[in-house]
Formats: sequence, structure tokens, C-alpha cells
Amino acid sequence: MPKTFVLAPDSFKESMTAEQACQAMQRGIQNVYPDAVCISVPIADGGEGTLDALITALYGQKIACEVSGPFASQKIQTYFGLVDGRKTAIIEMAKANGIHLLEPAQRNPLFTSTLGTGEMIKAALDLGVAKIIIGLGGSVTNDGGSGMAQALGVKFLDAQGQAVALGGGQLDQIQSINLSGLDARLAQTEIVIASDVNNPLCGANGASAVFGSQKGATAEMVKILDRNLAHFAYVIESALNISKQNIAGAGAAGGLGFGLMVFAGAKIRSGVELVIEQTKLTEKIAQADYVLTGEGKIDFQTKFGKTPFGVAQVAKRLNKPVIAFAGLVGDGIDELYDLGFSQIIGINPPEISMEHAIAHASMYLEEAVEQYVRNYNFNELIK
Repeated sequence: MPKTFVLAPDSFKESMTAEQACQAMQRGIQNVYPDAVCISVPIADGGEGTLDALITALYGQKIACEVSGPFASQKIQTYFGLVDGRKTAIIEMAKANGIHLLEPAQRNPLFTSTLGTGEMIKAALDLGVAKIIIGLGGSVTNDGGSGMAQALGVKFLDAQGQAVALGGGQLDQIQSINLSGLDARLAQTEIVIASDVNNPLCGANGASAVFGSQKGATAEMVKILDRNLAHFAYVIESALNISKQNIAGAGAAGGLGFGLMVFAGAKIRSGVELVIEQTKLTEKIAQADYVLTGEGKIDFQTKFGKTPFGVAQVAKRLNKPVIAFAGLVGDGIDELYDLGFSQIIGINPPEISMEHAIAHASMYLEEAVEQYVRNYNFNELIK
């Protein structure tokens, strides 16, 4: 009887989408077992690839739009998704305000903003959706969601009653908030945040300290950004009597999680759990003999809500073996074997450059899967 494999990887950053990773895995398996049944379920954890994974899984459609990029002066062509008979919109904030949209030398979280994300939310509201799912990974912003809120009608004013400029570097100028123009449709719309991080807004584990440097912040800028976010949260608590800064995930996407909870009434969920639920992964794994997952890097952080961990948890409950493939296998993976993983395999040959590995990731994933399937006695995996 043919073996059945569920293929449920995340994207391999900068090299493969989750869908392309599924295709490479399938080729590797069928090079050995041509009659193998492969059920592809591209997965994401709220970060990059979440939108495309859900559009694929739910047979949705892409809606093109033009919005502001990381800098308000940029206009970019992008898209969001509609699923569930056009009643639910899926937005990936990185499609408007993602780190991949700026070269490293251009990144400056004092000035980048989430304005474009707010514009995408407004475009979805214009289509009459009842629910919006927003994936928060991959941002190049650190503005606490203030740009998003401005796009939806909130006014942030300084001591002279003038509008405060966009960006995380200007938040300390805010002295008052005017909600009279806030889009009333938000109150009738279910907003769900899909996030892969649990960081609060401020402090040593907050948005600025943990993620600021990858967005272009110097050590001095990190201090400014953290102080400004704390001021922003203080003004909101004083003016609106809303305190969300310490909720796990408030620091996601440079504090966009915080802004969405405050101004859009959003509820936050584990991104990978939400995607697993939407794609009906549990029902598909129940049919499988083996489960393959993976992403660009697997290490001690994988257990904190990353895609392979979420997949392994489902498979463990169903007593299915899980083989994970990664471009880079880092430190601290030993405990993952107690958390549902049967094997963790690096796909890259030794001593190749990162650039070469990224450029040829699909080939190396296919080869690694083929070699594993060819050489391993799968029966040993079944306990």
C-alpha cells in the first residue's frame, strides 16, 4: 500500500515559499516512492507567508491594492486575501510594511510606520468583511501601531494641538489623542491578530530591545524607541483608560499588536495555531503515515510557537512521526526530540556559503528528503 506523507513546512526565509518547500519535499519523496501520496499543507506562524498559506488552503482570492510602504512617501502595489465567501479578509502586515521592502542601509525605525497596514485594513472594511485576520511577522516598523491607527482616523496631537509625524521616533511628542474620526466599522468587525512572538511592548523583552536592531536601530536608537513606546502606552492609558502594553504579543511587529488591541479591539492568537486550525491540518495528519515539516532555521527558539513546533505538537497527539528539515540547525535542539520531533535534519552540505545555500535551497531540500527517504527505515519511526 502506498505511503502517505503530509508535507507541512513554513517558508525558508529568502529562498523558498512554504508552497515551494512542499513541492521540493514531494519531489524528494517521489524520486524514491513514485506512488507515495503527498498531502501538501503550506503552513505559517503569523509571519511572512501566512497570507499565501491561507489563500492556498482556503481557496481564497487576492485583492490588489496600492498603499504606503514603510516610508509614507513610498507607494507600493500589494495585495491582501479574501476567503470564506469574501466574508473574511487576511492581511499580512509585511506586504505593506515589511523588512524585505527596504535595503539594510534604508532601514530606520525612527521614521518607518505602519500607515500602509492601516490602509489595507481600510480597504478590507470597504469590501464589507465581517472578520479580518492580520499576520504580524516580518515588520520593519517600531511605531506601536500609531501609523495604522492614523490611517483609520485616529489623530495624535502634540502640546500645541498639531498632528505628530509618523514613526517610532516621534511618539514622545504625543500629548493627546482624538478618536472622533476612528473608523466606526472596526467596532462591528472581528479583528484577529496572528503572531509568532509573545513579547510585551516595552522593556528588556519588548519590541525595541529584542527586534529593533534587525530593523536598523542602533543601540542608542533602541533606547529612544523603547522610551517612546512607553510614553505612547502611558498617554493611551491616561487618556483612554486602556492598558494593553504588558499583554504577550503586544510587542509584535514593533508594537503593532499593541496598537491593534487598543484601537481596533483585536484579539491575539498564536499564529501557527490559527493557521493549523484554518488549514484543517489535524484532520490531514490523521490520514498520514509520516509528517514532514521545516523552515529556514530550527533551534532552541523553535519551541516558542514556530511552525515546525506547532506541526509536531499536532502529530505527537496523533502519534505520527515527524521529520523536520532546516537550512540551518542551531543550538538547543535536543529537547525538541522530547516535544514531538522524530528527526531534525540540516539540508545544506558543509562549507557552502549562505548565498549559495539560499540560491539553491529548493534543490538541497529535495536532495535531503530523497536521501532520508531512501536510506531510512521508516518503520523504526513508528513507536
